[in-house]
Amino acid sequence: MNRKEFLRSLAGTSFAFGAFTTPSISRATAVAGAVAAPFKQEPLPYAFDALQPSIDKATMEIHYGKHHAGYVSNLNNAVKGTKYENMSLEEILKNIKGAPAAIRNNAGGHWNHSFFWDVMAPGKGGAPKGAVGDAINGQFGSFDKFKEAFGKEATGRFGSGWAWLAVQNGKLAVGSTPNQDNPMMDVADFKGTPVLGLDVWEHAYYLKYQNKRADYVSAFWDVVNWDKVNQALAKAK
Repeated sequence: MNRKEFLRSLAGTSFAFGAFTTPSISRATAVAGAVAAPFKQEPLPYAFDALQPSIDKATMEIHYGKHHAGYVSNLNNAVKGTKYENMSLEEILKNIKGAPAAIRNNAGGHWNHSFFWDVMAPGKGGAPKGAVGDAINGQFGSFDKFKEAFGKEATGRFGSGWAWLAVQNGKLAVGSTPNQDNPMMDVADFKGTPVLGLDVWEHAYYLKYQNKRADYVSAFWDVVNWDKVNQALAKAK
């Protein structure tokens, strides 16, 4: 084999080697990138159809699989190269003043939805028991009066937003926030530690309830996981 033939052979070997190894390097880079993403969407704690008839399967599939997933992806993109990249989600929310809108909206969207899925469960609902039941009865007079107060916040929120039951100075309070804000944010008009939240964006209920937000709010009480609310209350206090 002369020098020219040798070089041609070597070039062919290098090309074949490169063609073989490049996909492996790409996969490793992709995996590393996935691991590096600071925020992740946890699996839904129940099946998409588990909350029917209160919340339909199609809504859950779109809400969790498209809307919530979008907030997580957008948040990871928005925090790259910023001081928020190494902060916890709660730290970001509590220090959100001055943050870019993309971080405020997507951090709120990620936390709010994660919380929302957790305070619902199939086979739950009904009147609250335990510490939260005692607190609701003591402060609002009855569960029905509490539902009325909470319902006013949920149906009275103009446009998109959330209704909340939160702890303020050791006591329960109801309120609402616009868009993807929540009571933990240092810019929120209604501040506190959330123990129950309800998404009142149209995408949360429009497929089933259309413009009847009040019907959606009423159905919500059939799937509230009061065990989780009690856990959140204990942590808040």
